[in-house]
Parts: sequence; structure tokens; C-alpha cells
Amino acid sequence: MGATEAKTVHSPALTYFSMLSLLSLCPPFVILLWYTMVHADGSVVQTWNFLKQHGLQGFLEIWPRPTAVAWKIIFVYGAFEAALQLVLPGKRVEGPISPTGHRPVYKANGMAAYFVTLVTYISLWWFEIFNPTVVYDHLGEIYSALIFGSLIFCVFLYIKGHVAPSSTDSGSSGNLIIDFYWGMELYPRIGKSFDIKVFTNCRFGMMSWAVLAVTYCIKQYEANTKVSDSMLVNTTLMLVYVTKFFWWEAGYWNTMDIAHDRAGFYICWGCLVWVPSIYTSPGMYLVNHPVNLGPQLAFYILFAGILCIYINYDCDRQRQEFRRTSGKCKIWGKAPSKIEAIYTTTSGETKTSLLLTSGWWGLARHFHYVPEILAAFFWTVPALFNHFLPYFYVLFLTILLFDRAKRDDDRCRSKYGKYWKLYCNKVPYKIIPGIY
Repeated sequence: MGATEAKTVHSPALTYFSMLSLLSLCPPFVILLWYTMVHADGSVVQTWNFLKQHGLQGFLEIWPRPTAVAWKIIFVYGAFEAALQLVLPGKRVEGPISPTGHRPVYKANGMAAYFVTLVTYISLWWFEIFNPTVVYDHLGEIYSALIFGSLIFCVFLYIKGHVAPSSTDSGSSGNLIIDFYWGMELYPRIGKSFDIKVFTNCRFGMMSWAVLAVTYCIKQYEANTKVSDSMLVNTTLMLVYVTKFFWWEAGYWNTMDIAHDRAGFYICWGCLVWVPSIYTSPGMYLVNHPVNLGPQLAFYILFAGILCIYINYDCDRQRQEFRRTSGKCKIWGKAPSKIEAIYTTTSGETKTSLLLTSGWWGLARHFHYVPEILAAFFWTVPALFNHFLPYFYVLFLTILLFDRAKRDDDRCRSKYGKYWKLYCNKVPYKIIPGIY
């Protein structure tokens, strides 16, 4: 599915080019971003001049070797999160029915795992058992270890998909590169209950975002004996966003990442390496570049950021409520308008889906991406505008979400046919109401 999806969205040549580019360029970019943020004053020009002067040899010198400390930190963190995923109690939640008719079952304990993780981490620091600054001081080595370790993990997923798939939602496109990049399995598991994608996407990737946000805050406090208001705004907004994610985690299991994208390099390497490095990068920059915003500006940025996160949450909540009640609910005080779409599964069954065309979902087909991009801007803007690099995440997120909107539209067009055309006539804008 991932493979055919890739082909329907872009031409085969572009698909190969983008896959090989990402496979080869993402790992060095993570190291260059870390080096620039931590050792080159956040200046792309400074890093560029260093590389121009020293060439490939210089680049190899700045690439940290994975150390025993780095591996230990990753292993302890990963094992802790895996244990929480397995052990903590949670409500039984069913995911959407897959094209082959398989319905995955999850244990929704993300919020509990998030709470336990942050309380444990902050307590270890507070009672002087473990100092989170160690994580910051070994960050380059940790990213280096994650880059190599996650590549090996993706090879494991590729082999597992061939040898021991967990469900009927797996298969090969017949092309090694596409299989490795897009993945073989939709719902890979170890045993009956350990869901690999929940671990990589939620419990390792998203959880690391919160853990590192707290790490950067503590590092700045330990270095300067105080935390700047810019760092507080950045950390607060990131934590509000990640809290929102875990509060809504069961809803995330219905999204494209889990229900449509298979477990390969694109999703799993991205969650294991790209999220802890790129997503957290505005905070990484602020550690050594504290900005004093003043109470008024800090409050305005904080308020705007929280408002965007709330709207993003409310978009998802609206759609979830609409699906849960089969359209028998109130949206913005009145009955929702909808389109009843009939489609056929790969096994030949005829099914019906309801497409919501009012509330936030009447403004644009993917309007929820607007507040998400704006929220990222608001937790980055405390860094002000001395350097471009802190804004890389905002730029990346914009490209990612616009591409995701295109992939989602293409998938729905082939799934719903004439009903999707009807839906697009009713909700003509893709992302930005009145513009795009």
C-alpha cells in the first residue's frame, strides 16, 4: 500500500529521487543541525565556512562517535518506555478497519506513560540521582547512535515484514528500496500486545520531544542559575502540545501515520531520529541563546501558541466526535452537514463513510494543519530572528503537512471516487480557507 501510494502521488523518478535523497541526506543533516546549534552559535554561515575550509575531513571530525554513555541513555529510556507501554493499565481501543478487513486493538495508556515519564525524569534531577544536563552534553553522540541504531531497526522491520508479518496488512512491492523506505507492515507487533508503531511514533518519538524540552530548560538553568522567559515560553508551548498529543493519542491511531503509512524508514526512522533532533531544535538553540522577551511579549506569544494548539485539538475532537456518534452530534451548536460516501474494500465489501463538511472541516479539507504550523511558529519565535536555523522545523513542518494533505487527498480520491468530487465541491479549499 505504501509503495503504490508513493507512486500515485509522484512520478516514479521523483519517488526514487526523494527516497534516495532522504536516505542519504537526513542523517548528516541531523548532525550538522546539532553542531550548528550547539557549537557554531546557531549560525549556518559559520558551519558553512568551517566545512568550506576543512571539507569532508572537517565534517567527519564534527560527527561524534556513539559512546557507551549515549547507548546507555538510549537503552534505559527505550526500555523504560517499552515497559510503561506494556505494564500501565489503559482502556481497550479499536483502530480503524484496514483495507484487508483487519482491526487493530490498542491499550490507551499514553497519558499515564507521559505523566510517569516526566515525573520520574524531573524527580531524578530534583533528588540529584541523575542530572539531565548529561543528556544535553552527550546530545551529538546520542543522535549519532540513534542514526545508526535506527537504521539497523529499519532493517529488522524489513526482514520481519518478509519473514514474520504480524497481520494480513503486509506485503512487498517487489522493490527493495521502496519496501525499505515505505515499509512492509502496516501494524507490526512483537508478540500479541507490543505494537511497534505505537512505540516508535508515540512512546519513543513524541515522548522524547517532551523529555528533551525539559532537558534544555534544566541545562539553561544549571548554566545560568535562571531560565529565560523565552525558554519558558518555548518549553511551556512544546509541553502543552505534547500533552495534547497524549491526551488525544487514541485519535492519533486513526490518522495517516498509523492507519495508512507502513512501518519503514519514512515513519520509523523519522520518529526515532528526526523527532528528537529537528522537532526539539528551537529549544536546543535557546539553551545558549537566552532572549529576554519581557512579560508582555512573552504573554502574547504564549497566549497565541496555546490558542493555536487548542484549535488544532478542537479540529481533531470535532471529527472524532462526529465519527463516534455517526454524525448524530452538534457541531458549533447545530447538526453537522455531511456527505455519505459508499466505497468498496480490497476484499470486495461495500462500506459507508461519513465525510464531515461543517465546523472547522467546512473551512478547508485540512484546516487543522494551519493552527499546527502556527503553533510551531509561536514556540520558535521566542528565539527572535538573529538566525534562520531555529525556524527550520517550521519550514519542514509546512512542507511535510502540505505533502501529507496532497497524499491524503489522492488516497481519498481513489477510495471514494465521485463522492470525493462532491466533497471537494462542498469544501473547495485544501488547507488555507479562501487561498489554497
